Amino acid sequence: MEAFERWMSFPDLDPGLKEELAMCRHDETEIEDRFYRHLTFGTAGLRGLIGAGTNRMNRYTVRRASEGFARYLLNQSDAPEKGVVIGYDSRHGSLDFAREAAGVFAHHGIQVYLFDELCPTPMLSFAIRHLGAAGGVMITASHNPAEYNGYKVFAEDGGQISSDTAHRIIQQIEQVENELTIPCMPIEKAIETGRLHIMGEAIRSAYTSRLRALSLHPDLAKRMNKPLRIVFTPLHGTGNKPVRRILRELGYEHVYTVSEQEHPDPNFSTVTSPNPEDPRAFDMALALARERDAHLVIGTDPDADRLGVWVRVREGKYQPLNGNQIGALLLYYLLEQKKQQGDLPENGAVIKSIVTSDLGQSIAQSYSITMEETLTGFKYIAAKIEEYEKSGRHTFLFGYEESYGYLAGSFVRDKDAVQAAMLCCEMAAYYNEKGKNLVNVLNDLYRRYGTYREDLLSLTLEGKAGQETITRIMERLRGKPLSDIGGFSVRECQDYLKGIDGLPSADVLKYRLEDGSWVAVRPSGTEPKIKFYFSVVADNAERAEQTLHQLQTSIRSLIRPFTEKDQ
Repeated sequence: MEAFERWMSFPDLDPGLKEELAMCRHDETEIEDRFYRHLTFGTAGLRGLIGAGTNRMNRYTVRRASEGFARYLLNQSDAPEKGVVIGYDSRHGSLDFAREAAGVFAHHGIQVYLFDELCPTPMLSFAIRHLGAAGGVMITASHNPAEYNGYKVFAEDGGQISSDTAHRIIQQIEQVENELTIPCMPIEKAIETGRLHIMGEAIRSAYTSRLRALSLHPDLAKRMNKPLRIVFTPLHGTGNKPVRRILRELGYEHVYTVSEQEHPDPNFSTVTSPNPEDPRAFDMALALARERDAHLVIGTDPDADRLGVWVRVREGKYQPLNGNQIGALLLYYLLEQKKQQGDLPENGAVIKSIVTSDLGQSIAQSYSITMEETLTGFKYIAAKIEEYEKSGRHTFLFGYEESYGYLAGSFVRDKDAVQAAMLCCEMAAYYNEKGKNLVNVLNDLYRRYGTYREDLLSLTLEGKAGQETITRIMERLRGKPLSDIGGFSVRECQDYLKGIDGLPSADVLKYRLEDGSWVAVRPSGTEPKIKFYFSVVADNAERAEQTLHQLQTSIRSLIRPFTEKDQ
């Protein structure tokens, strides 16, 4: 293949990448997968396997993306002076990729602010706003396995770039003739010339200060009659220092961190996957929780934008909360406390994604608060917040997605697990004082608003063949619309490609059923996956679980022929 030979014949090719390519010279399928395309922008930038090739994350694909972003910024007024903020997580190559990106921007005369150590994605978002920068780059693959890395692009408001901005950057990227020969200023020279500024504690301190101001009961930990025992795991990522810092500053003294998972480890050696959505990621944390008799277990993903929570329901027994449940609990806590404190604005608004449970909608309505929906991806929530601030139409109160992402303070414009960890601990402490755990509170919500059950069926379909299978499944669902799922009539099929409720076009189908439940399907924008979302509401738990099982069984049988064909 031409691209393969071009890389192999490039005299200055990174030796490690050259050796990697030499090992697969006679494997045509492997070569095709590495070179059949350039790694493409998804919902916010690049994400892919680390390795050699145009369809992999490496220094040359990072330079290519940075060159396109730099050219885009040079067309924006004041962007070179405002500069770009660059952060990175604990993954393989993250610091190196951050330095490569910094070198490309510096070569173009764009001011660069680079963190002095790994940082959470929400802290990067905060830094962009705090410094008044023109944009930012976060080197992370979030909760993906260790073999992955990514390049997330942020706009000047601190949110992930819009689809329109992504399109403009892609146009610039596509004009890059050769990713192997992009100029990159050495870091030392960039520092000497003043184009690169290394930043650290001042930003971390400013961010923590804003977190403290977000607390609804900042003195609660210091006046508790029943101290809250918390187990925390950063899952080898960036959450360790910022989460422990804010909890310490608020007075939570009984915080026990999983020592084996405390420090950065690009291999995520102690877990199958560093994803708080995966119960196995909490095995060590739960063992420590039983040892310490902890009330609450919290865990952040590698870039600390997602939070998982487990609750002690009785001695030695812990129950996980899913993202819908955590979001609903945080929403209820925030609205109820603001109401009690006389601080609930009349024009308040809450934002959730279209694949997030409707329990939040019912909670918001009961407080006369507007609930607005967006497409999947926190950049759409960030765009709503920006619109609220400019128009004055609403005051933002809370935004969340079922995929374990939450935001209460608009000084960040992406999901923020550090904020969420702080608020979950505060919420658990508040109810612990009243003799309740978070599962008790959730059951109270179910009694008031209906019993909700949710689940996610996520199919990983790697490579070119996998992408073709995902396309075939979506074509089948559009070509032969479902009239029935699991014995429940489809009341309405919403095809978001056609635009629904004024939202941008998106490859999502949502089937609303006669009983108020729904099933949604969408290809992931960041991973080689197709996702089926289930949300069920019933008048009791048994009926809700039965309905959920029927819907899951029906969907599994529908897609089985496609996945068998792919294997």
